[in-house]
Amino acid sequence: MQPTPLLSVIVPFYNEEESLPLLLDQLFEAMSDKELQGLFKQPFSFELLMIDDGSTDGSLDFIREEIVRKPELKLVSLQRNFGKTAALSAGFKYAEGEYIVTLDADLQDDPFAIKCLIEKLQEGYDLVSGWKRERNDPLSKTIPSRVFNMTTRLFTGIALHDFNCGLKAYRKKVIQSLDLYGEMHRYIPVLARWNGFGVSEIPVKHNPRRFGKTKFGTSRIFPGLFDFLTVLFITRYLRQPMHFFGMLSLLSFLVGFGISLYVTIGKVFFNEAVVNRPILFLGILLIILAVQFFSIGLLGEMLTRDASRTLHYTVRETMNVQEEKR
Repeated sequence: MQPTPLLSVIVPFYNEEESLPLLLDQLFEAMSDKELQGLFKQPFSFELLMIDDGSTDGSLDFIREEIVRKPELKLVSLQRNFGKTAALSAGFKYAEGEYIVTLDADLQDDPFAIKCLIEKLQEGYDLVSGWKRERNDPLSKTIPSRVFNMTTRLFTGIALHDFNCGLKAYRKKVIQSLDLYGEMHRYIPVLARWNGFGVSEIPVKHNPRRFGKTKFGTSRIFPGLFDFLTVLFITRYLRQPMHFFGMLSLLSFLVGFGISLYVTIGKVFFNEAVVNRPILFLGILLIILAVQFFSIGLLGEMLTRDASRTLHYTVRETMNVQEEKR
């Protein structure tokens, strides 16, 4: 019987038949590093969780063959291609280690950076993300990525340079707090910080892609944008929707009232025509929208109070406290 691993390495893959043999060699070499093993106070043990996201080439067969020879290797194969978020979520579900590392299977992430990630994690952080400072990708990927990182940094206030790097290290309590769906894997640092966990990053080596082509194209831009708006809302306004809709209502009312006041003053003092003035209709429309936004916020508050009578929070630690039996 294998001991419970201290470190779980999760590798989601989709049609990476050519990359996987080299990747496994690098991973096992990285795991044999004495410096990495020395970071753990207990006898070192690890597992490599290979998450097949519905591959249609020979990737799955290769991993099945390797499992026979490598007991640390484990496989979770999804029924079809569900996407990276689903693959990571499956990996988090089956990971047994107290420390979890994720990396991509295309050989662009450096397995030998795992030691540096764990070192940073042991400084007291709960999640450490890689930062591809010198990125070896075409402009079609680097430019959208820079825009994405800048926008996320601006709206969330989290000072990371690279939110979407596949190379990350976590404490187990972080992954247990995550509820992933859609394309939420891009925003894991945002969700972790919102739950009160310490988040940091370190520069990591980024290799050029050696085989095949990227699985992420421009089709992911709009789903990613919508998920960004979702994350922004649920991390700031989910429990207090009136703070969001109330602000929209106030802004809409003030602009609409100002327009209506302007038209009224023009009529009373300067005898300006009111009929058939588009600006008047705009003012009325904004006031109506203000009432609707306020109503939506109020309904949201009522639904929130009805759905949950308790606050949502994460616990850092407990001492001499009995767990409540449910």
